[in-house]
Amino acid sequence: MLSNWERLYTFPIQTVAERTGLSAHAIRAWERRYGAIAPARSPGRHRMYSEADMHRLNLLAEACRSGRQISSLAKLSNEQLEALLGRGPSLSAAKGTTGGDSVGREAGDGAFCAQVLEAVRRLDTLGLDDVLQRAQVSLGDQGLLRRVIAPMAREFGTLWRAGQITAAQEHFFTAMAKVFIWNLTRQYRPDARAPKMVVGTPVGQYHEIGARIVSAVAANNGWNVTYVGASLPAFELAGAVQASGASALVLSIVFPQDDPSLSAELEKLGQLLPQNIQVLVGGRASGAYLPALQAIGARVMDSLDDLDSELNSMRRQPRSR
Repeated sequence: MLSNWERLYTFPIQTVAERTGLSAHAIRAWERRYGAIAPARSPGRHRMYSEADMHRLNLLAEACRSGRQISSLAKLSNEQLEALLGRGPSLSAAKGTTGGDSVGREAGDGAFCAQVLEAVRRLDTLGLDDVLQRAQVSLGDQGLLRRVIAPMAREFGTLWRAGQITAAQEHFFTAMAKVFIWNLTRQYRPDARAPKMVVGTPVGQYHEIGARIVSAVAANNGWNVTYVGASLPAFELAGAVQASGASALVLSIVFPQDDPSLSAELEKLGQLLPQNIQVLVGGRASGAYLPALQAIGARVMDSLDDLDSELNSMRRQPRSR
């Protein structure tokens, strides 16, 4: 006969990862670093999760995908998370609590995001430039990057795939956003002795704004970044790492999620890279290639917060693959 504990906590972390779309690494990180969830432990000391745990993780994952940071979400109740996601009566429940000020500011970013969407729909160059500049003044460099550009890049990708905006509109936003991201990236001039990184996308991955965002985040974390562009074959990526003397390679995998040749290309990359190169991968389609990524020792980043933590950790104590 099952105990009450066994009835409640029935899911291992692998099942939770499959049902939430999060990696096991992200689930453990959200627990350890932010206290976002408190799983039980089996007699063998393995993490075990309940249906309620999975519901909360799904809420947190959805909120993060909308552009918010796990550090500001972790202490919110499920009701507050649902309000932020538009499932509650208002955002007022999220105010006046731990992290509430931060969430309130992030909720206010919706005005900038709505103006970005309207300018893109009109293909209004001056209008989009104006709203991005005002967002930069109001939110700062990192606020513009993380709370406007990054979530809107995801949103425009979703709208384009759903046929709600044209390819021209999606490309228009990307072209404008890249100018702002480049300006953010070049502001950070790390010491010449800082660790080096190569950033790009593998062959067949033509959507590069995620890689551009990563470049700015890495530069802000004190890395010397070499951005090599989109859709590069394995030998080109490995050659760039070797030529630049980089200790890390970061890839963005966004679309498509079913490229039949990409897994083999990633396997080839793993064979070409030196063993001491750390590979980090992000992007909404990265989970579709998880077996191939795990086979080459790559670490999948589920959010910019995860990337921040990983880059800082690598600087303190470089890891090998």
